[in-house]
Order: sequence, then C-alpha cells, then structure tokens
Amino acid sequence: MAGIDDARIQRLNEHPADSAGRYVLYWMQQSQRADSNPALEHAVREAEERNQPVVVGFGLTADYPDANARHYAFLLQGLAHVQDRLRDRGIKLVVRRGSPDQVALELAADASLVVCDRGYLRHQRAWRRRVAEEAGRAVVQVEGDVVVPIEVVSQKREYAARTLRPKIERVRDGFLTSLTEADPTKSSLRLRVTGDVDPSDPERLLRALEVDREVAPVESFVGGTDEARRRLTRFLRSGIGGYAENRSEPAAEQVSGLSPYLHFGQISPVEVALKARASKSAGREDLATFLEELVVRRELSANYVYFAEDYDRYGALPEWARKTLEKHKEDARPARYTRDELEAGKTHDRYWNAAMAEMRETGYLHNTLRMYWGKQIIQWTNTPGYAFDTALYLNNRYFLDGRDPNSFTNIAWLFGLHDRPWQERDVLGTVRTMTRGGLDRKYDMDAWMAQVEERSGPVGPDAPTA
Repeated sequence: MAGIDDARIQRLNEHPADSAGRYVLYWMQQSQRADSNPALEHAVREAEERNQPVVVGFGLTADYPDANARHYAFLLQGLAHVQDRLRDRGIKLVVRRGSPDQVALELAADASLVVCDRGYLRHQRAWRRRVAEEAGRAVVQVEGDVVVPIEVVSQKREYAARTLRPKIERVRDGFLTSLTEADPTKSSLRLRVTGDVDPSDPERLLRALEVDREVAPVESFVGGTDEARRRLTRFLRSGIGGYAENRSEPAAEQVSGLSPYLHFGQISPVEVALKARASKSAGREDLATFLEELVVRRELSANYVYFAEDYDRYGALPEWARKTLEKHKEDARPARYTRDELEAGKTHDRYWNAAMAEMRETGYLHNTLRMYWGKQIIQWTNTPGYAFDTALYLNNRYFLDGRDPNSFTNIAWLFGLHDRPWQERDVLGTVRTMTRGGLDRKYDMDAWMAQVEERSGPVGPDAPTA
C-alpha cells in the first residue's frame, strides 16, 4: 500500500486554507467513487491534520453537455453506491442541483480547504478555474483518473501512440501502486450541511430531473463501483486469456466492458491495471495488449483533449487529413444519407444498421464495429465537416461512454488523427478506410449479426443503393 504521489497533487490558487472553516470539502465531479480515489484520500488526510471532518459535495446539473436520460440513469446509480460507501466511512455526501462550479463555491464557503478531482474537457477545466478564482481559500486538484499524471508524460500534444508510449512506459510502474485508505477520525454525518437531492433512489430522482428523455436508460449496464468490479473480476477470470488474439473479433465479446465505468470515474484505472497484472489468466501478450489500451491509448486521448483546445471540431484534425478530405469533397458518394436516416439505421448496409441498432438499444458497440460505423459516415454524407459533426453527435448521444476524451479522440481518429496517410481512394483520399469486404474476410459477421438481432430485434436484409 502507498500514499498519493506528489505528481498527482496541484495547487490551483495561492490562497491559504481558511482557519474558520468547519470541514474539508472534497468537490467530487470526475472521480465518482468512494474507493481507490486519490482526491478523496487527500481530503481525508488534510482533514485529519486539521482535526476536522470531510464533506463530499457533488453538483448535479440537468444540462450537462450532450447528456440524456441514459447517461443520467447510469450516473445516479453510481452516486447511490457512493453515498452508501461514504456513509460507511463516516463521510457525508451532499448533492445539490446546479452547475457543479456554483455548488462547489456554495459548499466552499464553510470549508477550510477545497480538494477537487481533475477533468480534461473544456467545461470541466473552466469549472475548476472558476472555483479556484472565487473560493477565497486554498483549492487543491488531485489527479486520479489516469495512471500517469498528464504533465508527467508530456508537455505537448502528441503526434501518435508511438510517440507517447515510450514516455508512459518509462514511468508507468511507479504510478501503479495501490492506495492506502483511512476512515476519518471525525464523522461528518451529523454536520449541518445539506443538499437538495437524495441519490438513494436513482429511478425516482431521474424522473424528477428535467433531462432529455428521447434516449432511454439501458438494462445492459448498471452504474456503480460494485458493478464495475464485478465486470472486471469476470473479465479477468474468463476474458483476458487470449485477449490479444480475440479482442478485435466482435462475436467473441472478449472485452472488459469497463469503458462506461472509467468514463464516470466509477472505477480507478490504477485498480484495473493492478488487478490485471495480478491475474493468473493473462499471458504476457494479453496483459501487454490490455495495458496498451487501458493506459497508452486512453491517456493519448487525455493528452489530445488537454492540448487541443478545439478537440471537438473538424479543424483540429491534422493538416494532411483535412487537405486530402477536402481534395475529395466533390467525389461521388456510394450512397448519401441525412443525419435522421443514419440515426434511424435506414441505410442499404445491414451491418451498419445493426451497429446503429446496437448503439440505440444497449449504449455499446464493439470497437471494431465502431470503426466501421464511423468510416461509412464519412463516405455517405455530403462533406467531411458534416460527417465529423454527425459522427460525434451520434456517438455522444447513444454511447454510455460518449462525451469522453476517448470519444472525441476516436471520432477524430476516423478522420486521420494519430494515424498516417494510406493508399489514396475516392472520398476518403489517403485517410484509412474500412470496408464491408474487410469485415467479412476477418470476422465472423454472421455470428455477430445473430447476437445483435437477439438483443435488438431483426435488422433486415441489405438493400441496393439509390
């Protein structure tokens, strides 16, 4: 067991702690868990030094960018677990409706010190800047949702995984240490600080929120750290063996299913990596492949959105990719569809329609099909800029792990980010392609189609293009 590495801790302002404060506030937003959470543990230690209790605050906004009932249901299920676990440790969770930064400032008024976790997207960073500027007391950020703190790895936007990988691997093992957890000496459960939201009944709370309900919650994923750990245990027992060979086969379903839990901070990537390394089922190549995706690829995404201010815009793509796509903008398309037709899965391509059905019904899609799904959008829409916006809209609307650094990065990858030029073709130019024939050659698509239709209903046959 170990403490919190100093590289994870960053002062966000120069204010001193407030000696008149009644508690140490941990403003929880990204790391939505009560276990293996460096920000929470730092708050506990600071509280012990001050002989004060810890209060955990959470701002529940009903207008989080691109979020809908599907995302909120998962988040609220996780918060219910957080509340139970914190109560066991003598820590009060205070949830209030409102913008997260405003809720944090309200709770900071009676705090001696504010501790927060870290997010990389524009609005997440803006929230933390505002709290640091206006809280009037020390605000400390603790990074706990990547394995290696972002600035430790690189001070610039990385070109590709191959440039980031050696930088991470040089220091990765030093950050793969389990975290010592301690219950605070002073309980905050009876402290007079209240919220206006009780997360103990997620379904009732969801009904009371004014959120987009067009995309419904799913039964295939249940939020919370306990469920994340169950999935991880199941994967390490029966899925990680052979992972390197089988992870790309959609019908094999040999994946961890942890991406929604990592997105909402309901499980620590350090915990996942440590348990994977301790697994007796993983061969050397299996473990290396899993850690490549969990650490290198995921943290490449964090690097991208952190250093590219316009990460969610077509203009952020590499110059070579934009030039080749613009060069081929007037090429004849094999088919043309509106965004509404795509969202409804009304194309000529049975595989594509099945992928869209899977997204709509389950909030999930195997990564191989995500790539195929996105590449076809480029070919079936009028301009590459519109294709980019459409792919990002559908991704963030339906996937439980949408609206994530991985989402923005993976959508941009479809258009050439972190990749290189390939053989020139119509429409895509030298951006990498992915074809229907390639799926048929490499994968058991009949088996995958049968799985999708069992979950989502019949998809129908392929149709001729107009």
